[in-house]
Order: sequence, then structure tokens, then C-alpha cells
Amino acid sequence: MSKRILFQGDSITDCGRTGSANPAESLGMGYPFFIAARLRADRLGEEIDVVNRGISGHRVVDLYARWKVDALNLRPDVLSILIGVNDTWHEFASQNGVEVPRYAEFYRKLIDWTKEALPGCRLVLCEPFVLETGVVTPEWVTEINQRRAVVKTLAGEYGTVFVPFQRVLSEAAEKAGNPAKLLGDGVHPTPCGHQLMADAWLKAAAAVL
Repeated sequence: MSKRILFQGDSITDCGRTGSANPAESLGMGYPFFIAARLRADRLGEEIDVVNRGISGHRVVDLYARWKVDALNLRPDVLSILIGVNDTWHEFASQNGVEVPRYAEFYRKLIDWTKEALPGCRLVLCEPFVLETGVVTPEWVTEINQRRAVVKTLAGEYGTVFVPFQRVLSEAAEKAGNPAKLLGDGVHPTPCGHQLMADAWLKAAAAVL
């Protein structure tokens, strides 16, 4: 029996997918790729269909605009969402971000819409994250912490899987002594960062896989 796992998000999820020759089939080179490789290696007798629909630069409102065609129409069994850093970044860079209360509103709309259209779909809500290096300033950290709280609250309210990416990456950065080893610019993971994310995702989502 085949199981379809769909990853949704921004450039962290995209990770080169949309720059490939066939973006509809590409997993990119980030954590969805590592997750797919691990699952397929561990479950050689199963059909594991992994789909990546992350698009670089997207905010929660951009996900909402394409949710039907890029999420619901694909009818995933498991749907993973990682979104939030551009909602902050775009505000600091060009005053085109999404403030935290509206972020929470649209995130909730995505969940409700998914539950209505695909009641059997299992949701995996991923904690947005940054590390204070590169482009990331203390002001970013303060706002991302608010978005983290939104996602954790929604995961608890809806009884979904929650993946604590910020905690995992912060602990690794402390051990490494250099946050850029995990997130080169404070936002985008290095290969090491993506591997840690994949490991954390697989651990948190084990029960729905």
C-alpha cells in the first residue's frame, strides 16, 4: 500500500527543487530528500511516495493562495508544514511581511481547510526557526519566538505532530560553538542542519508514518 507524504513550505523546504529540470518530481537537496531516502531505505517492501511543494520566498499567505492545487489536490496521507521565517524576513527587508496575529489566522485557515477536505490526512506542524548569525538580528529572534509559540499552540489544539526544529538546532549550535555550521546565514540550513532536521522530523512523526 502506498503512502504519500507531502512537504510544504518556503526555501528551506524547496532547497533547489524549483531550480531543477523537473521541479514537480524533484525533492530538492534538503530535509525532505533526507527523509525520503531514510524511509525508502528502511521500508524497502513499501511504496513511499514523497512530494515536495516548497517554494522559495513564500509566506503563510502564499501557501494559502496555492493550497488547493499544491496541497489538497495532491491528497496526501501525511502533510508537513514549515512556514514563518519569510513572514518575518520580508517585513524587515521590504515591509511586506505578515504580522504574527495574521500569521496565526492564516495558519489556522490552512489546518481547518485541510481537515475539512482531507479528514484522514495526518498533519505535521514544524516549528519555524532562526539562529543569530548572518542576516538574523535579535529583533528577528523575538518575532520568530512568537511564531514558534503560534505553531506549538496550534499543534496542541488540533492534536497534530509538532517538530521542535528550533530546540534541535539551538542545542546543536551550542555544541558546535558556531551557529553558521547549522544555518549558514541564520535562516538556511547547511547539509548538517538539514540532516538534523530530517532526524528530528522522523523522530517526531514516527507515529503517523
